[in-house]
Amino acid sequence: MFSGSFTAIVTPLKNNKVDFDAYKKIIDMQIEAGITGIVPCGSTGESATLSHAEHDEVIQKAVEFSKGKLKVIAGTGSNSTAEAIRLSKHAQEVGCDGVLLVAPYYNKPTQKGLYLHYKEVANAIDIPVVLYNIQGRSAVNIEPKTIAQLAKDCKNIVAVKEASGSLDQMSQIRLLAPEMDLISGDDALTVPIMAIGGTGVISVLSNICPKVVADLVNAMLKKDLDKANEIAFKWLPLVKAMFIETNPIPVKAAMAMMGICSDEMRLPMCSLSDEHKESLRKTLKSYNLI
Repeated sequence: MFSGSFTAIVTPLKNNKVDFDAYKKIIDMQIEAGITGIVPCGSTGESATLSHAEHDEVIQKAVEFSKGKLKVIAGTGSNSTAEAIRLSKHAQEVGCDGVLLVAPYYNKPTQKGLYLHYKEVANAIDIPVVLYNIQGRSAVNIEPKTIAQLAKDCKNIVAVKEASGSLDQMSQIRLLAPEMDLISGDDALTVPIMAIGGTGVISVLSNICPKVVADLVNAMLKKDLDKANEIAFKWLPLVKAMFIETNPIPVKAAMAMMGICSDEMRLPMCSLSDEHKESLRKTLKSYNLI
């Protein structure tokens, strides 16, 4: 269902409003580079500080600007099941190819609560659902047994974005739910995840280097491990630079340095520290990106 390179796309801001001119420019970059799809309104898209009206418009514009040339998987997760349903229904209405549902954050549901939450959202829509497992941001881990049960009971829960960092857990998911697409949520782990049967990545790096990520994933899909490793190791220092501070602070700083969009963010997120700006600038220069 979801195989290839997907960009966890940033939401560019200008004077505290979404900069849709820059947004279109970024999406055009993805199309030209051969990226499979985009994921608006995820963590990288600063969904936590978008109003509901902005959230809806950002997703609608993602579909419009993609012109059918990119798959659009909309971030519609929430720690409120009712809110996740509303956001997901809107994504379906505007033509998204699927939704990405982060594990409910802050309220720390049990595995039973997670199961019931995802089942309720999945049953409210017809388009495919991608679970998003990232305990570092949500405080809860969707356990492999829960994922397997959801895949069994909900025909439109078809994939999981795994950002747990645990290849052991990902292997358990592959064992218990082999029918599900396993998508890397970490640029640095794309090769090993795809080596155990993963189908692609939802990438931060591809905001600035979409062709690099597309080439890497295509190499893995063709089982050309030597080429994939060559690409992965060459670009690993830049991947690491994207996480010198909380995502998406560094990638927005890089995009500003490259003249793609502003590095403006909304509090409590703030701009990259001066110390890290200098380090990031050196890394971008080493790759001839600025």
